[in-house]
Amino acid sequence: MTPHPAPPPQRVASIDALRGIVMTLMLAEALHLSGLGKSFPESGLAQFISFHTSHVAWEGCSLHDLIQPGFSLLVGAAVPFSIASRRARGQTFPLMFAHAIWRSLVLIFLGIFLRSLNRPITNFTFEDTLTQIGLGYPFLFLLGWTRPRWQALACALILAAYWLAFVLYPAPGPGIFAHFQKNTNFAWAFDTWFLNLFPRETAFTANGGGYSTLSFIPTLGTMIIGLLAGGFLRKPKTNNDQLRGLLLAAAGLVSSALLLQAAGVCPIVKRIWTPAFTLYSGGLVLLMLAALFAAIEIKGWRGWAFPLLVVGSNSIAAYLMSWTMEDFFSKALLRHFGHAPFAVLGPAFERTLLGAAVLSIFWLILFWLHRRKIFLKI
Repeated sequence: MTPHPAPPPQRVASIDALRGIVMTLMLAEALHLSGLGKSFPESGLAQFISFHTSHVAWEGCSLHDLIQPGFSLLVGAAVPFSIASRRARGQTFPLMFAHAIWRSLVLIFLGIFLRSLNRPITNFTFEDTLTQIGLGYPFLFLLGWTRPRWQALACALILAAYWLAFVLYPAPGPGIFAHFQKNTNFAWAFDTWFLNLFPRETAFTANGGGYSTLSFIPTLGTMIIGLLAGGFLRKPKTNNDQLRGLLLAAAGLVSSALLLQAAGVCPIVKRIWTPAFTLYSGGLVLLMLAALFAAIEIKGWRGWAFPLLVVGSNSIAAYLMSWTMEDFFSKALLRHFGHAPFAVLGPAFERTLLGAAVLSIFWLILFWLHRRKIFLKI
């Protein structure tokens, strides 16, 4: 018997679970696992863990580098469901677009606010995850009203234009990859003008990590990939067809990125969000989504994902907690319990055990909010 397509879902549990994984990976910075490689230089496992819990220096990609693309892609994936829900409640396009503008402004200013903590004056910088999403969100929302082919075309044009802008900017050396080096590229040149339009402690000359304001443009490309995925999962298809589509899209994106890198056309660099990185990270995040889709939607294995759903359902709250509460709880735990409970495995793991305690407190707070159906939304 041929399976009949299911009606379009209002929510997809695997999307919520993936959001929980992404936010948990971000909160897990409190574990300070990236330092294990230095503590155990002879351990291959320690080196592996260190690599995947920190950002790569420039070219390449670690698991840690997928946190921001994952968050961004999931913002896009939520748009088709949000638009459908709001239309069902009778909201008009002008009202929804006004809300999109409001959400954009809140995200931009919230990102600036968080980056200004412990600074003497406002730190006008725009590479924060929330700010990057906010800068592109109105365009994402408008694309949410178009057909998938136009969304895909918009993504392709955005990435091509971004690549061309870098290639046309004078490079410090030979070869195309020279156009994508740290703090000598088109995005860096833009920031040396743009960021100095704002009041600053000192004039901006370079970002220590090489991050840039203009990364919001290819980040929009990442969000469009999520938009396409969310729209696809809303279609009345069988679960097997949807899984197959996710796997094909993931394979196509990853292979395209690797081909661009191998051909010397565009490197995979997260810090300036190159087009190849957009494709590569987008494909890997879709692969993660496909794995969760197979486990939760097809196999029906849902119980194990509950801790992730608790975190993913309050992603903004989790994000704010990571910025504002980690130091507070770390100091409070040391103040009341001392160092001894966290040093039982030796000095190398003291910060990890302390971070695990902080993460437990974070989860209990999010669980309390979840039980009372309190969800922080913008």
